[in-house]
Amino acid sequence: MAHFAEIGTDNIVTNVIVVNNEDVLDENNVEQESIGIAFIHNLYNDDTTVWVQTSYNSNFRKNYAGVGHTYDETRDAFIAPQPYPSWTLNEDTCQWECPEPYPNDGIYNWNEDTLSWVEIPKPYPSWILNETTYYWEAPTPYPDDGEIYIWNEETLSWDEE
Repeated sequence: MAHFAEIGTDNIVTNVIVVNNEDVLDENNVEQESIGIAFIHNLYNDDTTVWVQTSYNSNFRKNYAGVGHTYDETRDAFIAPQPYPSWTLNEDTCQWECPEPYPNDGIYNWNEDTLSWVEIPKPYPSWILNETTYYWEAPTPYPDDGEIYIWNEETLSWDEE
């Protein structure tokens, strides 16, 4: 699937859509951005809106476009909004970088006032860090039966409320 970003005022992305691969192929079955844009203009009966192809895998234009991101024509890149004033743009990746490296021993939030990472404590001593989602999780999954449960640290189990 091919992805295209609608570019609005001040080069801000206002929409991202998906187009079937066959709708962006030329006569040699090579993907062409211009063919995809022509398809979208025809689809919406509007040839004035600016569309730019984006890569879901960030294979080109540095980053996948998201609503609210900026398309920088000079860098030919999509750039997310700056998360904090102290963060700087990496010119190679066009991603925002924090002035301090993220610690690797827990879950943290950035504190712009102190320019430091602040640890989010574990809700319970037995809970563990899910290194895929970066959330604290109980050692046993929450029951999925529609009832309401509360964690019991003494028995290391979910008790019905």
